Formats: sequence, C-alpha cells, structure tokens
Amino acid sequence: MKGAHFPTSAAFAILALATFHLVSASDPSPLQDFCVALNYTAKSAYDAVFVNGKFCKDPKRVTADDFFFYGLQNTQNTSNAVGSKVTPANVEQIPGLNTLGISLARIDFAPNGGLNPPHTHPRATEILVVLKGTLYVGFVTSSTENRLITKVLNKGDVFVFPIGLIHFQFNIGKVNAVAISGLSSQNPGLITIADNLFSSNPPINPDVLAKAFQLDNSFVQDLQKKFGHDN
Repeated sequence: MKGAHFPTSAAFAILALATFHLVSASDPSPLQDFCVALNYTAKSAYDAVFVNGKFCKDPKRVTADDFFFYGLQNTQNTSNAVGSKVTPANVEQIPGLNTLGISLARIDFAPNGGLNPPHTHPRATEILVVLKGTLYVGFVTSSTENRLITKVLNKGDVFVFPIGLIHFQFNIGKVNAVAISGLSSQNPGLITIADNLFSSNPPINPDVLAKAFQLDNSFVQDLQKKFGHDN
C-alpha cells in the first residue's frame, strides 16, 4: 500500500507543531548575558528589572564577586539530630546564578548513620558525586507502585535524583562522608518531608496527620512537639 501524501502546507503545519512542543519542553534561554540578583525590594515597578524572582543589578556595576562563593571546601559540623549538614551554593550565595539554571551544594555526613533526610527539590533534578565515604542513596517513583530505586555509592560514584521525587542519602560507613550535589536550578527549593509536615506554621491539625499516617493522635502530637510545635 502506498504511503499517504500530505499537501505541502499540511506537512509544514505538522512539522511546526512538533517543533513547538519540542522547543517549549524546557525553560527559555535568558535574553541577556546575566542578571545578577539584588536582594532588595524596589520602591516601585520602575526602579529595577524583575527576573526569575530577583531584581537585576545594573550590568555596569557587576563584579567578579557576584559570580564567586567561598566555602564548599570547609568541613561542616554534623553534630545534629540527623547527622548531616548541607552547605548550599545557589542564587542566595552567588547572585550571578540568577536566570542561569544551575547551583551546587556540599553535604557532610557523620559516620555510622549520618542522614540527609527524605526530601524533594520541586524545581530541580539533582546529580550527586561522592567525594569521600560510602553512601546508601535512593528515590521513590511517583507511580502507583511507589517503587524504591537505591544504590550504594563509593568515592567517585555519581547518582541522579529526578526532579520533584522524594530522595535521601545515608552514610553507611564508619568514617565521615562528603558529597557534592549539582542541581538544575539556581533556586531548587527544598521540602524536607518530616520537617515540613510536623513543624508547619501554623501546625497541621493532628487529626489530619494521624489519619494520613494511620497513627494515634497522641503520637502525632508528640512528633509535632519534637519538631518544634506545642498544640
């Protein structure tokens, strides 16, 4: 059977539609070299240009320090409840990252169980490289199967956490562990599951959480107290 033939105009329309969907599948490219963020509120809409949640610094006043951050080389204190410390290098620390769609973070883990608790980045995919130690990492899919994808990582290993999915890193070694995380947003956002649910402001009604987690109401209230709320 001979293949179907489309008029030239129809074929062009189909090609244009397909191209439109392909192009619109990612964020648009910035239309300037950079938009160094200013952390202030303008007096009026005419005081500055507002791009990606930040006001842009006058390009003539931009310096090398706007694109520089000092601090990821320092070992961090992990003597806290979860045994980890995240040092971000995003648009809040590096104003020049605004509109560029990337950021970094250093994660330090205490030996024997240091944990970066289950969390999500609503605006970024994360790629993690282990610099020291051994980490058990994983994420949970968003399908009805809630499939857990896990891997044990050693020095030099790399793992990817897809955008928006709940994920974690856990130090299963006997020494301190260190990892560097790259994120596909200058402001990836952070939702730490337990902390956001049990220390929200104002607190979520314990009846809601008790039913959601199939727990006793009193147990939920104890958790809220532990995370900083007294109902």
